[in-house]
Amino acid sequence: MSSPCVIWDRARGDHGYGTVTVDGRTRLAHRVAWEQENGPIPPGMQLDHLCRVRECVNPLHLELVTQRENILRGESPAAHHARKTHCDHGHEFTPENTYRAPSRPRTRICRACVTESTRRRNAKRRSAARAMR
Repeated sequence: MSSPCVIWDRARGDHGYGTVTVDGRTRLAHRVAWEQENGPIPPGMQLDHLCRVRECVNPLHLELVTQRENILRGESPAAHHARKTHCDHGHEFTPENTYRAPSRPRTRICRACVTESTRRRNAKRRSAARAMR
């Protein structure tokens, strides 16, 4: 950042964002600062703090993004999972090795792991069937 954070030193909400009362309504201070500098925030868009400081109200530290982009830039479990390049067993998420179920299109499934799991399950079934003879 080429400019310093402007820290809101007044009221803050439960999540650490500055709050201010405008025309009898409590609003988020960084949104008010953005709108004074840039105009209204379009429907469906959010402000992302590029500096990662929730109490910062410097409009230069804010960027208009979709809710999805804002979530993925964060530190939530969904954001961490989206940044993964390999499955938990070390297989790379490539187009050829990645399956997305139609019912859960945002969930990546490692084809190599599914193949290995199926192989183990089938071997176990064959072993159990032999033992029953």
